[in-house]
Amino acid sequence: MLLKEQEENKKRFEREIAETQIEIREETLRNISWELHDNIGQLLTLAKIQLQNATANTIEEVSETISKGLTEVRALSKLINPEAIKNINLKEAIQLEIDRFNRLNFIKSTLSITGEEQKINEKSTIIIFRILQEFFANTIKHSKASHLNVFLHFSEQQLEITAKDDGVGFLTSENISNGIGLENIKNRAKLIGATAVFQSEKNKGTSLKIVYKL
Repeated sequence: MLLKEQEENKKRFEREIAETQIEIREETLRNISWELHDNIGQLLTLAKIQLQNATANTIEEVSETISKGLTEVRALSKLINPEAIKNINLKEAIQLEIDRFNRLNFIKSTLSITGEEQKINEKSTIIIFRILQEFFANTIKHSKASHLNVFLHFSEQQLEITAKDDGVGFLTSENISNGIGLENIKNRAKLIGATAVFQSEKNKGTSLKIVYKL
């Protein structure tokens, strides 16, 4: 009976990991689609207009626009690479998200790391990154925040992750649950033996704290 239960739990865990990988891939593709259409498309259109009206004095502006477009394409190529999701590194994955928010002027974002970095197993990394991705998406879409700060603190026994925004916050725990799928996030954290705790105060922002045992 115990062996059967362990086998079922293992299958459930593997299924959750596979579903989470798909969610990360879908979110990434949505971001890429938006950037190609709205961001890189606009840069190329601007470069075309600048070229049509270029003079010896304005050719440098055209060069700058094209250079910016190339930078955007290089950044996107990192996200498109399927190996990026398969062999995900937590610090690098978070940094890519932070860089994207800053590059596109979505929100002023920072990532701070303290302690000696330790390797996290691939499946736990996938779960943690998806939890953070959901928090980031909520911050960008709903919080009206101007700043997003992420902190990773490594100690010998655990990794403590805190993500904080300075947005409108929530009135009640019920609003938090409805707004960003708190139960779903808590359940995912539980799968890898981690805890996820939200704190929110109206007009003072929302924070998510994840504690993962190494």
